[in-house]
Amino acid sequence: MLDFNKMNGLVPAIIQDAETAKVLMLGYMNQEAYDKTVETGLVTFYSRTRQRLWTKGEESGNFLDVVSVKEDCDHDTLLIQVHPRGPVCHTGTDTCWGEVNSEPVMFLKELQRFIQQRHEEMPEGSYTTSLFQSGINKMAQKVGEEAVETIIEAANGTNDRLIYEGSDLLYHLIVMLTAKGLSIEDLARELEERHKPNWKKH
Repeated sequence: MLDFNKMNGLVPAIIQDAETAKVLMLGYMNQEAYDKTVETGLVTFYSRTRQRLWTKGEESGNFLDVVSVKEDCDHDTLLIQVHPRGPVCHTGTDTCWGEVNSEPVMFLKELQRFIQQRHEEMPEGSYTTSLFQSGINKMAQKVGEEAVETIIEAANGTNDRLIYEGSDLLYHLIVMLTAKGLSIEDLARELEERHKPNWKKH
């Protein structure tokens, strides 16, 4: 149960991008703002200067779509993970600290989600759909071909071509994993386990 009494009816709400993990801004909520945030799925604060509720984006259109809401251990601070619909700061920057809200490696999560969606919906005319329809053997063959092309570029090509072919390899690997009911997160977990001092090769 949130404790709104410690700060005269308000609790600080840390807003974090659910994908990049960047902290975007800090605002304050009273009970009414908190309830409206949970009810609508849009972050709503209590403005101490305006003395009223305000939904972030109500003027700019840059709403914050709620992904999760968590209380801290003392029940007096919120961590709200969001998907921002544009710049968060009123100055036009991605965050209220002037940072760029980008973490290229986190795009892999977005790519995994996109490929999973393709697997579920199987839209016509999609290259990813055609890969799923080709069957696991063809997908595995494609991963092998991309691996060979990556090796060739590493040995005799340019860095630009190596990145290009390596990207193809990674994409087709994620497609094959998805077809097997797995994901790139499963690989990340395996690598995380291997990084532990007591890990032993199976």
